[in-house]
Amino acid sequence: MTRIQANLVLLLAGAIWGGGFVAQSTAMDTIGPLWFVGLRFAIATVAVLPFALLEARKSEVKTTRRHGMLYLLIGLTLFGVMITQQIGLQTTTVTNSSFLTGLYVVIVPIIAVVFLRRAPHWIVWPGALMALTGIYLLSGGDMSALSRGDILTIFCAVFSAGQITLAGIIVSETGRALTLSMAQFAVTAVLALAAAVIVEPISWAAIRDAAPEILYVGIFSSGIAFSLQIIGQRYTTSSQAAIFLSSEALFGAALGAVVLGEKISTLGYVGCALMFAAMLLVEIVPEIARRRRQNGLLISQNPG
Repeated sequence: MTRIQANLVLLLAGAIWGGGFVAQSTAMDTIGPLWFVGLRFAIATVAVLPFALLEARKSEVKTTRRHGMLYLLIGLTLFGVMITQQIGLQTTTVTNSSFLTGLYVVIVPIIAVVFLRRAPHWIVWPGALMALTGIYLLSGGDMSALSRGDILTIFCAVFSAGQITLAGIIVSETGRALTLSMAQFAVTAVLALAAAVIVEPISWAAIRDAAPEILYVGIFSSGIAFSLQIIGQRYTTSSQAAIFLSSEALFGAALGAVVLGEKISTLGYVGCALMFAAMLLVEIVPEIARRRRQNGLLISQNPG
């Protein structure tokens, strides 16, 4: 898979996640956040399990104790992402949630520099700021005073940045994208369901009423989209991945307009344009630089 194809895969994951915001919000009318997260990732685990087993048979890389610890770590991180986001949606809007979650666009390259000592391509920094500005304008450019849900969603962005960074590291080391996906789903499902049994009431009627949302986010937003994220990150950097994944806010707003009748303001359309420009920049500029280096190398090898 080429880097361009990988980034398109990440864009598709962002589109699926965008639809998940609507489902996550409406599900809160009938079911608690812990049960919702636990059930969605239990479904995702079951959905990905056969493919992970097939991948394991074909893989030449055996799972080591280190890999197991890394799988557990990314599972804990994903649990942090989903719980803070889902509980946050109880006291914040879908618009605020999508904007604040998108803060990982800036946090991921900071992690790369501070903790991994990896400087991303220079275009990532203006691209990240453009994407973040685009998300802000898409939210209407008018953020109210931070609520408890907003603060939780900021923590969600930090966990998201950690999950994206870890995913890139682990999949590069193991080459087993589907095994990684299944492992983080299973850890998240177990932790959420264990907590739900203790602190949240549940009934079959609540599960039945929330079943469409649970199935959508379980199969598509979780099973498919997170797996696409891991697959795409095998062939691109975490910083570039964060920018393409941030398109979830763009698609979330579009689906909100179609499904829920929400309207996108003029500022929102400007934000959409900025996000698309950011994605094009981080795709085109490194490609131009790479081709120039190749041409320069060919010229130096064949001076006559």
